[in-house]
Amino acid sequence: MKLSLFMTLAAVAAFLFGLAFLLVPGSTLSLYGITLDPSGEWVARYLGSAFLGIAAITWLGRSATSGSGLRAILEGGFVVSITGLLVAIFDRVYGPGNMLVWSTVVIYLLLSLGFGYFVFMKPPPK
Repeated sequence: MKLSLFMTLAAVAAFLFGLAFLLVPGSTLSLYGITLDPSGEWVARYLGSAFLGIAAITWLGRSATSGSGLRAILEGGFVVSITGLLVAIFDRVYGPGNMLVWSTVVIYLLLSLGFGYFVFMKPPPK
């Protein structure tokens, strides 16, 4: 897969989840079997805000072909995706969510593999 296509897909995924968590966090998380109190809804909105920032960074960096800025985007994306994968696995094992949490595990796994590939296996030129 080309780097620009991967970054576009990562940006779209982050945008969709970011918008959902920002605008309708209770409804979004109810799909996962999770009920939020008002404080939890605000925390979910902060998460949505962070996802929208990640979406903007990956979208705006999708056409870069080299440089320290691209490297920073890829390494940051790897950190976000690998830590998200760990949290998603723990959530599935110990958390209150339903089987839909497996979709989050899969999404973070794919993002971790993609960012990891472009960081470690096929790093962009400096």
